[in-house]
Amino acid sequence: MATPLVDDFGREVTGVRVSLTDRCNFDCVYCHNEGLGDTRGPMDPRDDEMSTDDVVRFLRVAADFGVDAVKFTGGEPMLRDDLEEIVRRTPDSMETSMTTNGTYLPGRAEALVDAGLDRVNVSQDALDPDEFAEITNSGAYEAVLEGVRCAVDAGLDPVKLNMVVFEHTAGFVEGMVDHVAENEGLQLQLIEYMPELTGRPEWNIDIQRVHDWLADVADRVEHREMHDRKRYFVGEDGDGDGGMVEIVDPVENAGFCANCGRVRVTHEGYLKGCLNRNDDLKSMGEMTEPEIREAFREVVDDRVPYYGEYLVENDRGEWEIDEEYIGA
Repeated sequence: MATPLVDDFGREVTGVRVSLTDRCNFDCVYCHNEGLGDTRGPMDPRDDEMSTDDVVRFLRVAADFGVDAVKFTGGEPMLRDDLEEIVRRTPDSMETSMTTNGTYLPGRAEALVDAGLDRVNVSQDALDPDEFAEITNSGAYEAVLEGVRCAVDAGLDPVKLNMVVFEHTAGFVEGMVDHVAENEGLQLQLIEYMPELTGRPEWNIDIQRVHDWLADVADRVEHREMHDRKRYFVGEDGDGDGGMVEIVDPVENAGFCANCGRVRVTHEGYLKGCLNRNDDLKSMGEMTEPEIREAFREVVDDRVPYYGEYLVENDRGEWEIDEEYIGA
């Protein structure tokens, strides 16, 4: 069995998150495009996107280093016509998942399952068509609902709904929690808004208020110590059926970053050790396997927990960059 690479903070790299494109048919108001900012442009495929072979070559190297999970992201990864081929050619040792807005799942969900896709996250920030349109700048509400149904019917398990919690969506949390509790096969992932990536701090809310409300309404709570994350189980009946809600809250959560085991890859083929940083990008060159192996080793060597190391609290309780890691 391959031995995972370990960074200087003792964190094994066991997962990779690969952006296949920065193109998207939505224009969500909170989007940070995998930490790169708003780099989206024309919808046509571009020469700077990794090819099918580029992606698969990287995944083979990652598997050789013991990485056992890959999540494909974008932009919207289903804008890639070769997505099924990429999934099919992903090493068998890897769990394969995807984050999508769901609009292209009808007609492709079954093919993706046949290719080897294990599970999916679908971005859905509201259950009201008008509110959904305001947040996503899209009129695709019904297509997303149909995509979720197709994902469940195709056997993807779990189907997680991703909801970014900020000023525009906080009022919809209760309805979304009820929705997953009432619909078998669905889970809900509430994602803390990251103002430093979007440049709109006035949209931020106190995520602890959501934790407190869920703790009151949940039938039971599980605590994942590694990432200091909590899972809330709501609406459970005598058979244990109900909904699971998890909050992803990395902001000011040093425990979350201290246990991060993921490396990210941009659509252009750059490795990065942290979502929040773009000063640590490393090119995989012309995508030869030896170059990829070297770049992968280097990016792991340079990985730093974002909160608690790269950002440290000053005497006023504010987070500021530790100059030690600039240019690492």
